[in-house]
Amino acid sequence: MGNEDGRRDEKPVTRVCIDYTFWIDRTEVTNQAFGQPGNATGDLQPRENLTWFEARDFCTARGSRLPTEAEWEYAARGPDGLVYPWGNELIDDLLVFERNSGNQTASVGSKPEGASWVGAVDMAGNVWEWVSSRYEPYPYSAIDGREDLTDNTAQRVYRGGTGSYIDFAAGMMIRFRAAPDTRDWFVGFRCARTTLPDS
Repeated sequence: MGNEDGRRDEKPVTRVCIDYTFWIDRTEVTNQAFGQPGNATGDLQPRENLTWFEARDFCTARGSRLPTEAEWEYAARGPDGLVYPWGNELIDDLLVFERNSGNQTASVGSKPEGASWVGAVDMAGNVWEWVSSRYEPYPYSAIDGREDLTDNTAQRVYRGGTGSYIDFAAGMMIRFRAAPDTRDWFVGFRCARTTLPDS
């Protein structure tokens, strides 16, 4: 997890063990699934322009949760620690981003060839995605308080979008942060769920 060649908050690179199984949504949550549009109004557009609280509460209401930073990065990069969901080279046709989006989001799953190793699409590009984790320095630890969902003031992390950073931000190690009550036209989310032993 992380990137020694990246920004300060992506270091140090550490091995994180996820010793349980979990599901992560194949796509970002859409306007249709959310039941209300964001800035983009199409049914299959990713729901954006919502706070971390709204994303957290939506996932909870459907019996899931926001993924942790570690879960999100693992689902995006895989066991080989790829830079992008498909490999280590940026391929414009595999994601929706500044060079091909016209500054608009696209319907979720519009770049299926850019799926990650678990079949999750749009983990690079389209919109940034809130995760559960409080913004803290690396190394990542799930038990150091950063996964406290009752902390209503700490900045929260979002991952996976591109904005104006082109290839720099399309990498799966990049992390940004914002206050949990922040709204942004290019920040959405997807949900995750821990898999119980008998499910």
